Amino acid sequence: MSQPVPLHIKTISEYHRLLRLPKPLHSLVSLIRFEDMPYHPDQAPRSIVHNFYSIALKKSFHARLKYGQQEVDFDEGILLFMAPMQVLSIEGPFETVSSHQGWLLLIHPDLFWNTHLAKKIRQYEYFEYKANEALHVSDAEEHLLIGIMQNIAREYEARTDIFSHDVIIAQLELLFTYAERFYQRQFMTRKVSNHQIIGRMEELLNEYFKGDDLQSKGMPSVSYFADALHLSPNYLSRLLKTLTGQSTKDLIINKVVDIAKEKLSTTDLTINEIAYALGFDHPQAFSKMFKSKANLSPVSFRRSFN
Repeated sequence: MSQPVPLHIKTISEYHRLLRLPKPLHSLVSLIRFEDMPYHPDQAPRSIVHNFYSIALKKSFHARLKYGQQEVDFDEGILLFMAPMQVLSIEGPFETVSSHQGWLLLIHPDLFWNTHLAKKIRQYEYFEYKANEALHVSDAEEHLLIGIMQNIAREYEARTDIFSHDVIIAQLELLFTYAERFYQRQFMTRKVSNHQIIGRMEELLNEYFKGDDLQSKGMPSVSYFADALHLSPNYLSRLLKTLTGQSTKDLIINKVVDIAKEKLSTTDLTINEIAYALGFDHPQAFSKMFKSKANLSPVSFRRSFN
């Protein structure tokens, strides 16, 4: 079955019209309760993409939600971040969609103009995550986040003054900072699934370097392993760094060095032959990388075994 063409929503006002909600009080930021959306599930678009950021705190949602190509690992309550131009799809059963609860915060990028968040927001990696990396929150964390969202709504609902924009920006930065904290906590608490990722990463490394076609395939990229694990490169590296102290790139390089050490100490292959066999286009790049990790050049390392 072909995927539905996403409905492209350009403004927050357009989003309100689609949901049959009153006109937003602010053109660049809006807070919506899912319970207040009056449309019937069958009338909702199956796939959307929009030009603004959205932060959704969802509860009691039993339909299948896909962010990009991955299905959300929904639990009782999660926080899902979407950046502009990312695709969100909803799959049935649609009779349950209307029963879900939660909050939806919409933020147009223009709100960040001439503020430090214009650049800083790109550093929040959770806006790049695929759906199975949504943030699970406790009841206490949920109340805290809802409170911040409501503070933002109260600010734009009140009579604006010269401080209104600064207050909204400050509240958004506080929300993003708490999300950073909760994601870091999630890396540590979701031990079973996270350690399964580490185990699968090790299997992928072994499979990649076990083949005889490394010279044609070349060195693997971080994206290669991230795609195989259905994770974004940033999320995978951050998860591995938190749990193992090494990024994805570190693990790849260390694997290469371990194999190189084995070949240098147990075979008569030349340095160039080993470099090409490990997927390097230039032996000099291999020698430089090896020395940076082993504190010895490949030649010196080999001599130490003679």
